[in-house]
Amino acid sequence: MAIRLPCFSLLLITVITMQPAVCHAAEPVRLIFDTDIGNDVDDVLALGMIHSLQARSACRLLGVTITKDSDLAGPFVDAINTFYLRGETPIGVVRPGKTPEPGKFLPMAAEMVIEDGRSRFRYPHDLLSNRDAPEAVALLRMLLAAEPDGSVSIAQVGFSTNLARLLDSKPDDASPLSGIDLIRKKVKILSVMAGAFTPINRNPHYCEYNVVQDIANCKKLSEEWPTPVVWSGFEIGIALAYPAESIVKDYGYVADHPVAESYRRYEPPPHNRPTWDLTSVLYAVHPERGYFDLSLSGNIEVEADGFTKFTPAAEGRHRYLKLSEIQQSRVLEALVQLSSQPPSK
Repeated sequence: MAIRLPCFSLLLITVITMQPAVCHAAEPVRLIFDTDIGNDVDDVLALGMIHSLQARSACRLLGVTITKDSDLAGPFVDAINTFYLRGETPIGVVRPGKTPEPGKFLPMAAEMVIEDGRSRFRYPHDLLSNRDAPEAVALLRMLLAAEPDGSVSIAQVGFSTNLARLLDSKPDDASPLSGIDLIRKKVKILSVMAGAFTPINRNPHYCEYNVVQDIANCKKLSEEWPTPVVWSGFEIGIALAYPAESIVKDYGYVADHPVAESYRRYEPPPHNRPTWDLTSVLYAVHPERGYFDLSLSGNIEVEADGFTKFTPAAEGRHRYLKLSEIQQSRVLEALVQLSSQPPSK
């Protein structure tokens, strides 16, 4: 027997079934960026990408800590942050640290222009010298202590100096916890650009730059860091070379763009630069988006010469990124679009 519903009931069913699903946006990732900016240009692209991700509400940049001990590194980071309308972002610097030379593009932070008869920085910023910035470990402790438990992601794309020292840090005004206990309580994941986990140019024992520059601290990090660590090896960045065509065509919305100019000063186009540091940032912010696959769980040992040896272990805290051919084009498109996105709050 057919059942007849009242007209009102039919209308109610129609209205209910036509309602769109409500999607609640995920809370932005609380991100700390630890970088040796100035040694290669991928750090600059990665920092620009972070600001674009923040403009999309995907992350919130808590602060930038620097492992390159050049007096211009802090001012340069401040200039990039200011360009992206976030000049208030905290910056901490290593004392003492590696690679003190200014490199090819950090001097941009000191360049002046004359405007309306007055001199100003070509790329505006307030931080004049690393000497005027807080020490990195002190800033890291303050930033971590202020965030909810288990909420902070860290992208380390330079040397391990700052984070290894954080492990050994003592209780202070920011937190009564030791460094390792503060990390254990506050950090969700550490995304590291370091090492190599496949042969590079047929060399199965490739010793990667970020590790070699500070072997002792990278070894300490690999052995003692208490939260999950995901490594982006040298092989990932070279599989995702940033296209020079983007530098030529995608940054022309302003006459002077600090990211594009850094790229040109590091090595004039045409050249496609590997995106090592960008990959660690992308995973730190979007680990669930399928941009990369992960290795099995295991342990990474840093050997005396800087080689990173991975050993599978069910209880291991370490994994490394893997990239399929299908993922490759998708990831590169994401890196280009995010790096070249114009500044926005």
